[in-house]
Amino acid sequence: MDTTLQDPLVGQVLDGRYRIDARIAVGGMATVYRAVDTRLDRILAVKVMHPGLAADGTFVERFIREAKSVARLAHPNVVQVFDQGTDGAYVYLAMEYIAGCTLRDVLRERGALQPRAALDILEPVLAALGAAHRAGFVHRDMKPENVLIGDDGRVKVADFGLVRSVDTVTSTTGAVLGTVSYLAPEQIEEGGRADARVDVYACGVVLYEMLTGGKPHDGESPAVVLYKHLHEDVPPPSATVPGLAYELDELVASATARNPEVRPHDAVALLAQARTARGALGDEQLDAVPPQALTADHDNAEDRTSVLPRSLTVPRTLPADGDGLYGPNLTSRLESPPLPPRPRARLPRRGLVTIVAAVLLALGLGVGVWYINSGQFTKVPSLLAQTEQEARDRLADAGLEVGKVEHAYSDTAQRGTVISTDPAPGSRIRGNGSVGLTVSRGPETVRVPDVAGYRLDRAKDVIEQEGLKSGTVTRTFSDDVPAGFVISTDPEGGTELRSGSAIALTVSKGRPVDVPDVVGDDLEDAREELLQAGLKVRIAEEQVHSDVDAGQVAQQSPGADAEAAEGDTVTLTVSKGPEMIEVPDVVGDSVGDAKDKLQGAGFEVKEDRGFFGLFGGDTVESQSVEGGETAPKGSTITVKIG
Repeated sequence: MDTTLQDPLVGQVLDGRYRIDARIAVGGMATVYRAVDTRLDRILAVKVMHPGLAADGTFVERFIREAKSVARLAHPNVVQVFDQGTDGAYVYLAMEYIAGCTLRDVLRERGALQPRAALDILEPVLAALGAAHRAGFVHRDMKPENVLIGDDGRVKVADFGLVRSVDTVTSTTGAVLGTVSYLAPEQIEEGGRADARVDVYACGVVLYEMLTGGKPHDGESPAVVLYKHLHEDVPPPSATVPGLAYELDELVASATARNPEVRPHDAVALLAQARTARGALGDEQLDAVPPQALTADHDNAEDRTSVLPRSLTVPRTLPADGDGLYGPNLTSRLESPPLPPRPRARLPRRGLVTIVAAVLLALGLGVGVWYINSGQFTKVPSLLAQTEQEARDRLADAGLEVGKVEHAYSDTAQRGTVISTDPAPGSRIRGNGSVGLTVSRGPETVRVPDVAGYRLDRAKDVIEQEGLKSGTVTRTFSDDVPAGFVISTDPEGGTELRSGSAIALTVSKGRPVDVPDVVGDDLEDAREELLQAGLKVRIAEEQVHSDVDAGQVAQQSPGADAEAAEGDTVTLTVSKGPEMIEVPDVVGDSVGDAKDKLQGAGFEVKEDRGFFGLFGGDTVESQSVEGGETAPKGSTITVKIG
């Protein structure tokens, strides 16, 4: 049975604009539909929050936050959000429609990927996340289900529903947001900070999964997986895929370091490492088919997600425009079956003899060169991320000497571990040669300058000159520090910090002043009283009607007894006097009619029944202000009843 026929939204026009054609995905928070924008005549995806959650302010806030966050990212590798709105019980996002599949679909059908394909997917993902990180927020739910691969080969990151500001501290007490297989250790620990490095960790896990076809940590329950993320390193992919290049091991290790201080600080930094790793690999290493790769005729139709139910095994023509990173060749490499071999042309007998002779000659020369050089050369082993002593031991085991040892600062390598070698790992070197080491000093640290008592602009200059950044500025009252000067910093002066860290500043608003009450005072008297209190005065351009006389102060902002800083400005609004309105003539009317007329005109009414009125009279004999005259709005009109 077609489940879309049972969906009440299919066939409807949402918000008078979006015609819902088909349901294409269902999640725990929302349903995604293919729709047509009837105003612009284009196909798009509409993500509709489940009506049962629309009454929950927290879910609605998260839903709208996704729209606002992604709208800020005009990036080719981010699924764009076009519109956000509400139609009755439906809260929705109108988004870019991507025809294709998810990375999860690819992994289900293909298993482990060739390193080139894995990097072709990873790099645009990191480019998208890098744009988000530089814009100031974190995705926090990176996983293969949120990576879309279009039919045209474009890679897009979707579902920013858990996005948070880079500076947001996320407490994990109660429930952990995200998917357990991709959570960084600091997301699991109570009170952990979820900054850009949690996305870096998740991308490292995704890369591991693309290279090996499986997740690095498994268990019988989510709790077991969470425990392993906290207490076990992600293993090198080469432990599962023998022969995998060590550069890929290093890339995964860097991204998934359990200590976030050792990881690349954001996706931009990891993207640079990924490109460096790609550049160090040859075509044979990039195109090596892992033994975990599944056969091309594997179907898995029952396992595919409903997001993009296109078969991955549809034959496609390989494009003729080369190996562009974002071109259609990506899905072609993942999906196209091998082309059938062309029939070979039969060579003449003499040509065949010549070729055989040439091959034998080449083999003979190769064997001779190998025989002469065997035992004289060796490969420099991979020493990156090892301690200096471990590197020395490994060089000794390989029969190599330790050359010059240098030290350098590093934001990503742990103190005391090898950053680089000379020659580079994998290089051929004579058996008795030496290898130079560059060992990490850890992150470069600087001392926080003591800027208490500095003007704010000068304090910021001094902090930046020391290689730090000025962070949040909090203003508060101070009896001792003049307005605009720094009271304190966090951390305080003298603290050792990593270069580039942010310093929070507390700045004085000056001495606190109680604002006097000047409403009803003459304007000049009010001005003088405020100036004597240490405040500045501003007169509003517009005057208002008020109960106080014309020329007196009708309103003040801030109000009386509010706490302001010395030198703050108080705005005064001058009265035009009471608003004068015409009094209705109610003589001869019944008491009820008279009261309706006078109150409707804006007056209060007082009844004067006198002696005879006490015996049941109900007609107005006179009124304190005659009909047709004016009186202040809100004033009292007395009617005499006879």
